[in-house]
Amino acid sequence: MSRIGKLPVAIPAGVTVTFENGVVTVKGSKGTLTQQIVGDIEIKVNGAEATVEKTSNAVGTDAKHGLYRALLHNMVVGVSQGYTKALKVNGVGWKVAKQGNKLVMNVGFSHPVEFVEPAGVTLACPAPNEITVSGIDKALVGQIAADIRTIRKPEPYHGYGIAYKDEVIERKEGKTGGKGKK
Repeated sequence: MSRIGKLPVAIPAGVTVTFENGVVTVKGSKGTLTQQIVGDIEIKVNGAEATVEKTSNAVGTDAKHGLYRALLHNMVVGVSQGYTKALKVNGVGWKVAKQGNKLVMNVGFSHPVEFVEPAGVTLACPAPNEITVSGIDKALVGQIAADIRTIRKPEPYHGYGIAYKDEVIERKEGKTGGKGKK
């Protein structure tokens, strides 16, 4: 039995969780999220907590038990607090700016790169070299942050690129000239 799946999910005030026809719906002050539940899994709401229970011992049900408990927890936290990922832009003359619903990035290419803000996610530029991605869906926020990072991955010699704010870039020593074979 899944250890994670056994843990109850605390439901804060202002958040409602409903489970009908294999779909769990979580509503809160920041929005509404839904998740399809596949397999022999059932979600029961008892007061201020929800539990994820298995209805059979079929193969793979233990893994789904822990998965759906983690997804339910992420949904509850998302609609009550939200999620944020921060990125930093490192490079000489590199900068980012928000223009309407587009993020315009000057990151060392011959042209500015535009990234359109997708639905369900808010992009912001608190500084010319910072990007924040925020929203209620943890997976979507993480995916959009990863998509922005892939535009210019950090390189190990100078540290130029778009990296997560808390990411540590392992730096390499450059080549030394004149010490080759004779």
